Amino acid sequence: MATQYRTLFISDVHLGTQWSQAAQLLDFLGHARADTLYLVGDIVDFWRIRRGIVWPVHHGRVLAEILRLSKTGTRVVFIPGNHDNGLRAYCDTKFGNIEIRQNAVHVTASGKRYLVTHGDEYDIVVKNAEWLALVGDRSYAALLWLNRPLNWVRRQFGMDYWSISAYLKNRVKRCVNRAGDFEASLVGAAKAHQASGVICGHIHHAASREVGDVHYVNTGDWVESCTAVVETASGELELVKWAAATETAAEQRDATPGVATVPSRIGAAA
Repeated sequence: MATQYRTLFISDVHLGTQWSQAAQLLDFLGHARADTLYLVGDIVDFWRIRRGIVWPVHHGRVLAEILRLSKTGTRVVFIPGNHDNGLRAYCDTKFGNIEIRQNAVHVTASGKRYLVTHGDEYDIVVKNAEWLALVGDRSYAALLWLNRPLNWVRRQFGMDYWSISAYLKNRVKRCVNRAGDFEASLVGAAKAHQASGVICGHIHHAASREVGDVHYVNTGDWVESCTAVVETASGELELVKWAAATETAAEQRDATPGVATVPSRIGAAA
């Protein structure tokens, strides 16, 4: 049976890449229902599509499910990110029943205001050196390829799955954050919108913590961590880790829709 939430926040699905955990997301959407669904950027990866189309069947099914939800009573708000930034030209319009917004202010059931934005506008690399961001994107893809042989060796020694790409990406993002005050900039933006919190994506690292007097929430991604943010009926925000990502999305392209590749679980974060 599906769990009913007031709001779902999902980002960084990267449909159109072989790394997107689309089957995991379909399973999550089959177990979670909400009055409002925020798609917080990088849902479709047009950067990768420009280099050649990768479109397994589950990718189309994710889009079909989102469209179905928008037609059956769920309010769907799409906030483009840097990987689907061409759609920002359509902000403040609707695609069918889907609202396209540059950003949004979400008010929880408890009355708290949250700025909802993808976050790339506050990343100094994307903002000031897009060519470097493109190089970083290709390097990340190469590291994702390395995960497979690395973890084959680890399995031979009875070791658990470990992602070199996630490890190095997190280290790089920490350096960027320290250099460019990514979180501080987002906190400042929240205050400018008279919000007590900010919900973003972009850096593929789920988080929920207080930064000064502002609640900083990051939705994570559906490439490796398979995380989302949910709002309960009482207005509490929780991080959801749906299931551990498989080594590559290719391993689940033929999985049965609605069935997770590994056991699903929900964990709350403060």
